[in-house]
Amino acid sequence: MALQIKGVSKTFYKQDQPFQALDNINLIVKTGQFVSLLGPSGCGKSTLLNIIAGLEQATAGEVVLDGKKVEGPGPERGVVFQEPALMPWLNVLENVMFALKGRPKEEQKKIALEHLKLVHLSKFIHSYPHELSGGMRQRVAIARALAMNPQVLLMDEPFGALDEQTRMMLHRELTYIWMHTKKTIVFVTHNIREAVQLSDRIVLMGTRPGRIIKEFEVNLPRPRQGTDPQVAELEEQIMELLGVEIEKVIREEMGDDYNSQKAALLYGTHRDMGSHI
Repeated sequence: MALQIKGVSKTFYKQDQPFQALDNINLIVKTGQFVSLLGPSGCGKSTLLNIIAGLEQATAGEVVLDGKKVEGPGPERGVVFQEPALMPWLNVLENVMFALKGRPKEEQKKIALEHLKLVHLSKFIHSYPHELSGGMRQRVAIARALAMNPQVLLMDEPFGALDEQTRMMLHRELTYIWMHTKKTIVFVTHNIREAVQLSDRIVLMGTRPGRIIKEFEVNLPRPRQGTDPQVAELEEQIMELLGVEIEKVIREEMGDDYNSQKAALLYGTHRDMGSHI
């Protein structure tokens, strides 16, 4: 079984003017792989993820999962967004159980508890979203998506709004979850270090229109540390390839104020390509 993206292009229209977001994307994600879509703002990463999820329709091409064409949302594809989108009137347990509507209540509760244990939230099942930290809310969202037992977990910058310490903790959590469940994961990020630490493969995308520049196989043992020379070397290779794409975006944003020195400052030492764009 595999997720196949075949010749996918996407054009939006703004005031009757066409804007091509994606151009002929071809990609195969093997079962059980952790694949990151990495690139600057405007390269169409989230649009591609939405097409895989069935939330957007491609202008051309198709997405095929397990031999079946994706034509809309489905339980075989779980989605985790940047905002966890929990229902504030439901507690943690109820939020996860809600994804299992239609099943017997006892079965819902059993499955929900299993997945809340997986994300280490067993002690917070009666808490409400406003009583949780940002990282805890995102773990509830991950548990809710996994509770439906999808073939593929789609994650759209799920840690982008979190502080660096929480993000690092959730990197470890997600690595554990992936190794435990063996789920296929497609993960969207701006952050080079995040992609290198989490992924089996990194798909580098260029911007306007979005296209695949290059793929990297990440054959490094887990857990990975930013201080590891091999990790740092791979980060530098990726940064070098994407430098031109980032500068293109910054030049469009800054116009006449653009210069290479300012662009270098905007890259940032944490390799997050979206923070200043």
